[in-house]
Amino acid sequence: MENAMLYALTSLIWGSTWIAITFQLGAVAPEASIAYRFALAALVLGVFVLVRRLPMAYTWRQHGFIALQGAFLFSFNYILVYLAEELLTSGLVAIVFSNIIIMNVLLGALFLGNPIRPRVVVGGLLGVAGLALVFSPELVGFDFSGGRASGLALSFVAVLSASVGNIISARNQRAGLPIVQTNALGMAYGTVLTLVIALLRGVDFSFEASPAYVSSLLYLAVFGSVIAFGSYLTLIGRMGVDRAGYIGVVFPLVALGLSTLFEGLAWNLPGLLGVLLVAAGNVLVLSRRRRVATAPPSLQA
Repeated sequence: MENAMLYALTSLIWGSTWIAITFQLGAVAPEASIAYRFALAALVLGVFVLVRRLPMAYTWRQHGFIALQGAFLFSFNYILVYLAEELLTSGLVAIVFSNIIIMNVLLGALFLGNPIRPRVVVGGLLGVAGLALVFSPELVGFDFSGGRASGLALSFVAVLSASVGNIISARNQRAGLPIVQTNALGMAYGTVLTLVIALLRGVDFSFEASPAYVSSLLYLAVFGSVIAFGSYLTLIGRMGVDRAGYIGVVFPLVALGLSTLFEGLAWNLPGLLGVLLVAAGNVLVLSRRRRVATAPPSLQA
């Protein structure tokens, strides 16, 4: 039940962050907004760690793995997604990003020795196919001109970065590193790396003091980063990177559901069929295989 609550909470928050991110685009450079977001999230977690007096003494090797988690999960991933969405629609980026469940399965088997569970693979493929149906209007007539090929490439590298970050988080948890402290340090490391990348790219660090920008920044930092990443990485430790990764398929549908409620989004038959496929994939991924009970050898005929 607790895992189900964390799963639902993460999906709802990340589904709603799509709306919040739209208020971040515009006057402020994407790299600057990402740096502000994770710097604020790291500060919130840092204060929590100090108040709770949680241990923060780690070896250089442990800091290295925490920094890797921060680089791939809180820096590269977001920079690449923001750059991709300048060239592609958010729907196409969502379809590409939903492949994180497949990448998590493959990278988990390669680097963590995780078993490849057929139910998860089939469920993941159903989810990706379902999202493709949901966003089919954006796929019709797609061509690779006007930077779209670069947008697709950026999207695939972004999802690879996120998946690597998932694997590193799973590795860190197996090594006994606590989620709260590693997220606090990882977000701080990710912020520093984002700042370095932004400076190398010549990004102007402006700030928009409008209520829309500030409120969306606070929401993305506290809910989208502190709470959602804490919940999601907890699920990775409990459920595995493969099953937890299906959230990458679910939260775009949450975003579309919110768009239906507040923006009057109209649905078509392929979209509804896509939702059914995503739901079927979700059932396959999250259901556990039942074990058939057998009698002890001494009692068998």
